[in-house]
Amino acid sequence: MTPDSITPEMFAKLVTLAALELTPEESEYLRTELNHQLAAVKELSEIQLAEDVQPSLHGLDCRGSAPRADTWNPFPNPQEILDQAPDSEGGYFRVPDFSRGEVSQ
Repeated sequence: MTPDSITPEMFAKLVTLAALELTPEESEYLRTELNHQLAAVKELSEIQLAEDVQPSLHGLDCRGSAPRADTWNPFPNPQEILDQAPDSEGGYFRVPDFSRGEVSQ
């Protein structure tokens, strides 16, 4: 079941889960904007469509060549790319560990 609106409590939980730091003014502004979007989606979902209308990604009739085949083409020398990285280990890029915006060395 989809809620009709995002309550301040629900928004506070979402902000915590996303690890955001917002001022009370920013929180209220974003919550209001999300509720406007939620209302717009609800309004769109209530539009009656004929049974034969098929779902679409967009409203344009795409013409031209079909998409190319999705085939995997490995890079011939991945070590060449890894050699340019500041740090790598075991064939992978190494990046600093970070948590909640704090960079640890």
